[in-house]
Amino acid sequence: MAKTDAKDAKAQLKAAKQAEKARKKSSTDPADMGRVRQIIRAYQLTHEHDKQLPLLMLGAFLLPIVLGLVISLFWPHPIYLTFLGVMVGLLLAMMMLARRAKRATYKRYAGQAGSAEVALQMLPKQWVSAPAIAANRHMDAVHRTLGPGGLVLIGEGEPGRLKPLLASEVRKHERVAYGVKVTTIVMGDKPGQVPLDKLTDHIRKLPKTLQPAQITDIKMRLRALDAVRPQLPVPKGPMPTSPRQAKGSRQAMRGR
Repeated sequence: MAKTDAKDAKAQLKAAKQAEKARKKSSTDPADMGRVRQIIRAYQLTHEHDKQLPLLMLGAFLLPIVLGLVISLFWPHPIYLTFLGVMVGLLLAMMMLARRAKRATYKRYAGQAGSAEVALQMLPKQWVSAPAIAANRHMDAVHRTLGPGGLVLIGEGEPGRLKPLLASEVRKHERVAYGVKVTTIVMGDKPGQVPLDKLTDHIRKLPKTLQPAQITDIKMRLRALDAVRPQLPVPKGPMPTSPRQAKGSRQAMRGR
């Protein structure tokens, strides 16, 4: 009896492992992918918006190999230089893919409501971000990030409607930040605003004003502030831009 139970348990465990393996194989979540599959997926998504990507990556790969062969004419170590060129070429090709993938991501989400979240996701791990902590029925939103450069609120939407929404959030955060300055940024392409593709670098370049212990302390206070907020029916990530999808998103924000 005990042997039968053990055999059944082993079979269930094996079936669960196979099911999990099958789920990860069909998943589109990068966390479920291996490194090679992540690279392939990044290439596929980037190539959709960047048709020059194959030629650029090929050029980045071949350039150090060609340089190595040229140098071998004067320094007779062609095998060593070719191997070194291949390694450097692979590195340059991956760097090219990462750079173009970032640019393609911004291009893909440019103009969509909620696209600031894309830039916040590209910040280093020292930054803790919370998208859409406040919003209105027009889909104007305020996002937040906290890191070495301080406590930052990012406004996204029509400037006239956004101004009182952003000012209200500044007051709320100043009450719990205890003397820590709240920096505000308005994302957009107009004068005085920060474009989506420059938002990540703009935040990273802010003067470092907070130590890790201070960040942890403020993060705990922000949790208390968020705990008393009404739950906003705002979908995570950039909003759809087609008329039918956008109408559905606006109705969701009104609670319909």
